[in-house]
Amino acid sequence: MIYRDFRGLKLSALGFGTMRLPVVGGEYGKIDEKAAAEMFDYALSHGVNYFDTAWGYHDGASEISVGKILSAYPRESFYLASKFPGYDLANMDKVEEIFEAQLKKCGVDHFDFYLFHNVCEMNIDAYLDESHGIHAYLKKQKENGRIRHLGFSAHGDYGVIERFLDRYGSDMEFCQLQINYLDWSFQHAKEKAELVTSRGIPLWVMEPLRGGKLASLPADAEAKLKALRPEEEIPAWAFRFLLDVPEVKVILSGMSDLAQVKANIATFEEEKPLSGSEKSALLSVAEGMVKKTSLPCTACRYCTAHCPKHLDIPELIRLYNEHRFTGNGGFIAPMVLSTLAKDKWPTACVGCRSCEKVCPQGIKISEMMKDFADRLQ
Repeated sequence: MIYRDFRGLKLSALGFGTMRLPVVGGEYGKIDEKAAAEMFDYALSHGVNYFDTAWGYHDGASEISVGKILSAYPRESFYLASKFPGYDLANMDKVEEIFEAQLKKCGVDHFDFYLFHNVCEMNIDAYLDESHGIHAYLKKQKENGRIRHLGFSAHGDYGVIERFLDRYGSDMEFCQLQINYLDWSFQHAKEKAELVTSRGIPLWVMEPLRGGKLASLPADAEAKLKALRPEEEIPAWAFRFLLDVPEVKVILSGMSDLAQVKANIATFEEEKPLSGSEKSALLSVAEGMVKKTSLPCTACRYCTAHCPKHLDIPELIRLYNEHRFTGNGGFIAPMVLSTLAKDKWPTACVGCRSCEKVCPQGIKISEMMKDFADRLQ
C-alpha cells in the first residue's frame, strides 16, 4: 500500500468511501453489512486505514454500519472521517445535536478527521454566518480532542472556496475536492487545487472515477490508453493521475463490492507514475469525451449584452454542459440554480435569439435553454 505523510500520520493513499456500499434488495438505506464487513476486512488487512462516512450516506445508515463493522478492530488501526451536513440548510443550527449523534452512531469517542460538508453556492453564506455557531463549535471539539483534524469538502466554484478559505482557512488542515483527469479542466479542478494548496492546505480527493464514468471509456479512448500501457486497467489510469498531483494525500473511492476493493488495492500496491506523454494522452481522452456532449462556449459574453432578460448565458451554458455530461442525474447544476432567482433560470429565456446573432461559436442558445429547462423537470 502506498502511504502519504500527514502531520506525523501515515495515511493510506487509498481511502475507503462509504457512500456506495452494497445494499439489500436495491434499497439504498439497507446496507448489506455482511458483504461490507468482508470488504472492510480485506481493505484493512491490505493496508487501507482511512474510512470516510457522512450523516446522509445511505439515508443515514452509513455511519451506523461503518461504526459497527469497524468496532471489531483496534481503534488505533484505522482513521475515521465524518462530516457536518451543511448541504441541508435546515441543519445549520443543529451542529451540537448532530455531532453528538454522529459519535453515538459510529460508536466512537472522537473523529480522526471531520469536515464541513459540501461548501458550495447554496450554503456558503450560512457557513460564514457565525450566528449558527458551526465553526466555533467544531473548533472547540478539536481543542477537546473529539476532532483530531478539521477540514472541509467543496463542490462550489473557485470564488466560493476562496470565500471560505478567507474566513476559516487558518483552521483548515485539509480540503476534499472533486478531482479527476476529466474535471481537471471541465470543472476547473486544477485551479481549485492550486488555490487550496497555495494556502498550505493538502488535498483529499473525492470522485476520482467521477461516479464510475472513468471506470470504463469509449472504445477508441480505451484503445489509445491500452497502446501505451497494455497491462494497466482503465480505472488505474485515473488513480495514477491523482497520485501525481502535488499535495494529494488521500484518494477516496466509493467501493461497492469486494472485486472493486481488490482491484483498487492492487493499483495502490506500488507507484507507477505517468510519463509526460501518458499524462497528455489521458487529458486528450478527457477533452474528447467532453467535446462529444459540451457546447463550445468561450465565455466571451457578447451574448449577455443582447439578452432582454439579462441572463448569465455563459454560466447557464457551463451548468448545462455539466448536467448533460453527468446524464441529468447530477446535483451541481440544480444546486447552483437554487441560489438564483427564478427569473435567471433557463426557463426565463423568451427565445428571441438576439444572443445567437452575436455568438462567435454559433451556439443555438435558445435551443439549449429549452433543453436545459426540460432536463431539470
